[in-house]
Amino acid sequence: MHPTPAGRFLLLGFFGLLALPYFSVVTIADSGSNCRCIFGDSCWPSASDFSKLAKQVSQPLLKPLPPASPCYPLSRPSGDCEATKRLWTDPSWRANQSGAMQSANFETFVFGNDTTSACFINTTLAIPCGQGSVPVVGIDARNDADVQAAVKFAAAHNLRVVVKGNGHDLSGRSTARGSFVIWTHHMKNITFDALFTPTGAPRSEAGAQAITLGAGVQWQEAYDAVNARSRVLVGGLSPGGTVGAAGGWVLGGGHSVLSPTFGLGVDNVLQFTVVTSNGTRLTANMHRNPDLFFALRGGGGGTYGVVTSVTYKTHPNLPLISAVFSATPSGSQTSGVLQTLLTDLMKAMPGLSDAGWGGTAFVAPDATGNVGLSGSFVLFNGTMARANQSTSPFFSTVTSLASEVTFTTSLTPFDSFHAWYTAMSAQEASVAGTNGALGSWLLPRDVIENHSEHVAETLLPLTGLVMGLYAGGAVAQVDPDTMGLNPAWRTALLHTIFATGWVEGTPVNVIDGLFDQVRQNMTALRSLAPDSGAYFNEASLVEPDPLKAFFGDHRATLKAIKHIYDPIDMFVVPEGIGSDDFDDALICKL
Repeated sequence: MHPTPAGRFLLLGFFGLLALPYFSVVTIADSGSNCRCIFGDSCWPSASDFSKLAKQVSQPLLKPLPPASPCYPLSRPSGDCEATKRLWTDPSWRANQSGAMQSANFETFVFGNDTTSACFINTTLAIPCGQGSVPVVGIDARNDADVQAAVKFAAAHNLRVVVKGNGHDLSGRSTARGSFVIWTHHMKNITFDALFTPTGAPRSEAGAQAITLGAGVQWQEAYDAVNARSRVLVGGLSPGGTVGAAGGWVLGGGHSVLSPTFGLGVDNVLQFTVVTSNGTRLTANMHRNPDLFFALRGGGGGTYGVVTSVTYKTHPNLPLISAVFSATPSGSQTSGVLQTLLTDLMKAMPGLSDAGWGGTAFVAPDATGNVGLSGSFVLFNGTMARANQSTSPFFSTVTSLASEVTFTTSLTPFDSFHAWYTAMSAQEASVAGTNGALGSWLLPRDVIENHSEHVAETLLPLTGLVMGLYAGGAVAQVDPDTMGLNPAWRTALLHTIFATGWVEGTPVNVIDGLFDQVRQNMTALRSLAPDSGAYFNEASLVEPDPLKAFFGDHRATLKAIKHIYDPIDMFVVPEGIGSDDFDDALICKL
């Protein structure tokens, strides 16, 4: 079975029978009043039109190229192919290119007849370098005025628009074939305010120590900035710290190892600035445009406008304790022992959450190929005594399996979150430049408490299993109806993910089989808590009812808000609010 049409458009790693040359065009639909204009359509702006735009923005117009293009000298501009191959999996190298995505499969495009436009780093496949799903033109935004000019231009010409920061996008939402890109990567302004008061707030409202981050600021930059002020903020983790701190991460919710202590990213936002589809720059907070503020906090990125800055409250940069463990079955009954380990970890999770721990556990092969259970957690502002007491239930169980398990553990104090983050980042392995897809589901606390063994049995067969203790604690204390975030976060304890991947050139039937397995795994995972939901930023692209899965009961409210601030539906992303009004390619309205 082939992926659904939407999946075929999005899950872009397929190897076709024929690759199209650079800039060859097969229009998905004739662009009329009901369709967006994409490159190759007769409605595409002229050179004169683009020349006028170029005079309105601060930087030369972008002409994004697929990152592998230097390895195709006969059809592409010259470049250093050896350097490209060496840096292929470097997330910073990818983030600095307007045409690169962190997941390489989203740089390619598969047509309805299974032909592929792509630019593969593996040149031995003998497939010409095509533009794929890389946008053909756009702006390098450096300020709000640049964004406003771009939005007005796109509206005037009815263009298919994508908004991109750093390319950390596990659903391909910041790129699209034949599109016009608003690249916010270089919007790097950082402002610290010791007494920030939201615009329009009454004078009686107490100010907070806050940091305002431009849309292109990455977490490494944000962490360095707040650490210099002896503060900390809730943020993401990734190799190189290249995830955007004021883009899709927070607009989808934004989880963190600090979330059990301080809440999710959206729980810490004080204010947004955003450019809407009519080119107006708005401030959104509890006092100005509160409905837009509701939507931007978890209602999905690339949907309501172009966010140009986010203001977060910060917190004292207190010490923390790191807990790292690894348990690998070494006896003959490895599957049974692994089942016992995972069951006991599930039983321990509610207590770890109550104690304040946040972090991630994995079921994956170790360096020798043996599958084991490992984890990395942090206890913010905790004592070593509390750390030992709260981890002992699980560690004691593992110790009792000493004859069947190779087990290591450590509890290490750090002076600050920044010190821990720096140490952890140095150990993170990059998956940038690879091809893959995932599935995920939020598991409620009561399911884990009452059905630990069944949860473990369901999770264990999933490949690339990641279990994030990012909920509970402060996350559970927020009224779910105060923002657009999926309400399932407020009753969840774990964010569970599984993943699959493939190499360039993998045949269509093999890829189809991988996505069939994703569907089967999602059916099993969803059965644990059918009324829960999934995290918009890290979820399956073959969800049968994505809007319900990602936004729950807030989806109707979010759509009404979108109609107010984006009445022309300029901003539409796969499986986002409003996507159900368009065809699978998000080009023509239904």
